[in-house]
Amino acid sequence: MPSRTDPSGRTDPRSRLSADCGSCFGLCCVALTFARSADFALDKPAGEPCPNLSTDFRCSIHANLRTKGFQGCTVYDCFGAGQELSRRAGTSWRDQPGQAMFAALPVLRQLHELLWYLTEALEYDRNVQPAIDRVEAVSRTADLSTVDVAAERAVVNELLLTISKKVRGNQPKKKDRRGADLIGARLRGADLAKANLRGAYLIAADLREANLRQADLIGADLRDADVRGADLTGALFLTQSQVNAARGDESTKLPTALTRPSHW
Repeated sequence: MPSRTDPSGRTDPRSRLSADCGSCFGLCCVALTFARSADFALDKPAGEPCPNLSTDFRCSIHANLRTKGFQGCTVYDCFGAGQELSRRAGTSWRDQPGQAMFAALPVLRQLHELLWYLTEALEYDRNVQPAIDRVEAVSRTADLSTVDVAAERAVVNELLLTISKKVRGNQPKKKDRRGADLIGARLRGADLAKANLRGAYLIAADLREANLRQADLIGADLRDADVRGADLTGALFLTQSQVNAARGDESTKLPTALTRPSHW
């Protein structure tokens, strides 16, 4: 994936934390479990290659994943863990036992997710750098199965909460919607700027033309949320997976670090 640049022309430091399937041995297509559902057209156990995976580690139905019943594949983002593990291994799971790589993928993905959030937080507070250095060091652990990801998340979460409050400021007139059940909510045109929507359930919510500038969206469930025309400029801790899961269009305003999904 090409390095992204911000409006000033600088390379976005989170570019390396985005999936680059062309530099990966198709790890997510092998390591992960698929359960037949609205997101996956078949059952696939962990460690077994998806039948759509070609010998060159490319998806043979990539252009038609959604119409073929593999919507889940278009939402998933490894945060760059796949290509990093492939680089470290040097040879694919077809040429060596791949169990170590398969087990490491979900762990490194979570650590890279934390680095995604922390790198964004660094834009607001330079004191976040030691936390980035620590997670970077942990991500280089030889045996990632020994990493206590929950403990790492707990430490980082406290930092992110502090940064969120700093950026959003005091919002006395805005209801705290952290973890709120907003499934199918009618929020078209709503002013949600700088709102706390951490972990909110926004599944199939109508967010058309809503103002979500600098809203804290970490962990928010945006599956099938309608964000056509919504303004997500500067939304805090928004990820590519969340954007991929939502329904937007060309009028949706996204943070510069994120890519407009091809299925919008």
